Amino acid sequence: MVRAGLTAEKLTAAAAALADEAGLEKVTLSALARHFGVKDASLYSHVKNLRELRVRIALLAAGEMTDRIAAAVAGRSGKEALVAFADAYRDYALAHPGRYAATQQQLAPEEVGDAPGFLRSVELTYGMLRAYGLTEPDLTDAGRLLRSTFHGYVHLELGGGFGHSRPVADSWARSLDALHQLLENWPSRHQPSSHQGEK
Repeated sequence: MVRAGLTAEKLTAAAAALADEAGLEKVTLSALARHFGVKDASLYSHVKNLRELRVRIALLAAGEMTDRIAAAVAGRSGKEALVAFADAYRDYALAHPGRYAATQQQLAPEEVGDAPGFLRSVELTYGMLRAYGLTEPDLTDAGRLLRSTFHGYVHLELGGGFGHSRPVADSWARSLDALHQLLENWPSRHQPSSHQGEK
């Protein structure tokens, strides 16, 4: 019987596939129950609620995405690592939009726990940035810049937000060139801010 074969892992995999196909907002317990040919109540012995299911999708996706990024940046540093990291990030987001959307949810520390995907993602980002000679708090500032740039770009790309005839991939490559230049010339904390002295 199908119901006897259900597990939290199978539900998560099916939910992730549905998220990519129809959008994260379309992932519901009722939709999964229909997929497996069971009643909604049958799912509650495997997941507590929709929130837990979506957190599970996020953790699954974070692990997959981090594995791809780690493989891409292995043995690379500087601009090569930056481009490999960014391309792996973008490629995953475009190939798995629903899973990627799940990773952008705000998760509580107890929901993340010791999930290796999220923790390793931070380690990979900081490792890449240390090769540019950055230390804290610049590591955090630069990490936030990269995340907001990558996420903003793929979010607009997924939503069809780039209407100009110039190929999106060309603009992406030039954006990475600019980020590399910025990271190589990261402003010293001892340099006066351009805002200092303004009244």
